[in-house]
Amino acid sequence: MLELSILGFLYEKPLHGYELKERIQGLSGHVRPVSDGALYPAITRLVKNGLVDSRTEPGASAAPRRTLSLTSEGRRELLSRLRTPKDAEITDGQRFFTLLAFLGHLPDRADQAAVLRRRQEFLNTPASFFYEDGTPVRAEREPDLFRRGMLRIARATGTEEKAWLAETLAVLESQGPSGGSGSDRP
Repeated sequence: MLELSILGFLYEKPLHGYELKERIQGLSGHVRPVSDGALYPAITRLVKNGLVDSRTEPGASAAPRRTLSLTSEGRRELLSRLRTPKDAEITDGQRFFTLLAFLGHLPDRADQAAVLRRRQEFLNTPASFFYEDGTPVRAEREPDLFRRGMLRIARATGTEEKAWLAETLAVLESQGPSGGSGSDRP
């Protein structure tokens, strides 16, 4: 997800490494902090693979700064990753939020809707943190106070997300096939 975040933020505009790290921290840092030991090797891989361009510019009052920008191949790669996310990017809540943060960059509303339908299908499959005889345990049947809390919070979050997905899919489908990022986002 780190590479997706890098590509997604650079799709919006060129950034210095520190600015990029701050944006990534804002998106997911409270859940999964981003270390320099993970970020800079990921940037190096993306540069090596021709997806990101790195150039040195004079610093305002300090040492030269490295500016990162997305190449045309990087744009294609980002759109491909958004169009066909891995299963874990659909089923893992934090990974899905990262995907969602950049889904508006896809120019075709049908592609956006297809990703949301995958998430919707996943959420509509009965699941639980706990099972009894192969059946998901519902909050009302869980005797443990804290596990019951987990189940109730997950259900409330899931209910709200399902409602948002249904509303957003209706908007996307009513607007026609082309879309893209910007002010026409649902």
